[in-house]
Amino acid sequence: MFDTILNFRYVWDTLDIVLVAFIIYYALTMIEGTRALQVLFGLVLLFVLFYLSQGGLFTLNWILGQFLGSIILIVVILFQHDIRRGLAAIGRRPFLLKISSGKTKETYVEEVVKASSYLANRQIGALIAIERNNSLADFIEIGMRIDSLLSRELIISIFNPSSPLHDGGIIIVRDRIASAGSFFPLVTDPDLERDLGTRHRAAIGLSSESDAVVVAVSEETGKISLAMGGEIKRGLDATSLNNELLDALGIKRPKTADKIKTEESEQANT
Repeated sequence: MFDTILNFRYVWDTLDIVLVAFIIYYALTMIEGTRALQVLFGLVLLFVLFYLSQGGLFTLNWILGQFLGSIILIVVILFQHDIRRGLAAIGRRPFLLKISSGKTKETYVEEVVKASSYLANRQIGALIAIERNNSLADFIEIGMRIDSLLSRELIISIFNPSSPLHDGGIIIVRDRIASAGSFFPLVTDPDLERDLGTRHRAAIGLSSESDAVVVAVSEETGKISLAMGGEIKRGLDATSLNNELLDALGIKRPKTADKIKTEESEQANT
């Protein structure tokens, strides 16, 4: 009887550890790539310093002890936006019951390309940021949260000059438009070309601070540009934009008919 109860206790202990580890992992993924992660590292360093100061640094130890004594309140104050965002995300899509999205990467790249081409042909300015590994949560909070399934019609509607959100940029997370009207940091490099407007400088600025891929459409010239890693490629057409986005997002390009015929002829000759 005692052995049965003891073994049952082991099951609960294991479940307890797994749940706590899962919650910690989920919390870290929520703040990954945001400023909150830097704040968390700062708190960890303070705890390390507090532990080391116990060896004889009495004044420093007392100050850190007073500060860290209210750690729960400190965490709530420092991470209030992240906590609210995490709880809202759980409420919208519980992490234990996630349903796979309907659009593949190839499909939403096609939506972005077609929307960009439409806007470029009509010389309507646009700024489209696509999140990769680094979270853009801080910039999503600045804009108007939409959280809608991505479509070319919605992108075109947002950047319509009569739309109140057309001045900012949209942020795409996976296959959804997370926010619109978001403002990105402007690059201040004096060596940049003088004809680069605010949208292009914002695209370069965001791509410099994160690994996001940013599409910018000029309302003056109707040209499409792509910013990535602090660099910008200008004058792209629909095909080159599509290829650049597929490569940047790690999506295998579909083989064209000409390429397939060439490969088949080469195989036949060998």
